[in-house]
Amino acid sequence: MQNAILQELQTNYDKAIDYLKTELSGLRTGRASVALVDNITVENYGAKMPLKQVASLSTSDAKTIVVQPWDRSLLVSIEKAITLADKGFSISNDGILIRLVLPDMSADRRKEIIKVLHEKIEAARISIREIRDNARDQVVEVEKAKEIGEDEKFRLLEKIDETTTEYNNKIKVIGDNKETEIMTI
Repeated sequence: MQNAILQELQTNYDKAIDYLKTELSGLRTGRASVALVDNITVENYGAKMPLKQVASLSTSDAKTIVVQPWDRSLLVSIEKAITLADKGFSISNDGILIRLVLPDMSADRRKEIIKVLHEKIEAARISIREIRDNARDQVVEVEKAKEIGEDEKFRLLEKIDETTTEYNNKIKVIGDNKETEIMTI
């Protein structure tokens, strides 16, 4: 029972970290990344699909993302979807592919992105706390049901706190790395 609680705790923590990494990959840094556009939804024959499912995405240099649709008839829909996403790209459609040029980021824009970064990090920390609280509640319930003793309960709660600290440190490292990446000119 104890191992099951700890295993579930780590699994949920890993999911929270993975979600944070996915969220942060969409934040703009100083260089072009396909993660900035791959989840933009495009109208495709009456259905909405992520851009990465209707086009090949690549970066040609540090400031340019190249979008090459698999069906050229989607060029207009893709261009419209990117425009509506309002990510600040300069869009160039040459009839075969679309080039998205990222403007240079100003100091103010970097600060705005850092604020968003901190909000996402705090959301991850809140998620970690909720997962920890649920695990602690499970331990208390197991102890009340007389499945474990009081000493085991305290050892388990201590292990939960150690694991929580470890994952909070991982979040801090991820956030610090992303902040450095954003502030790098």
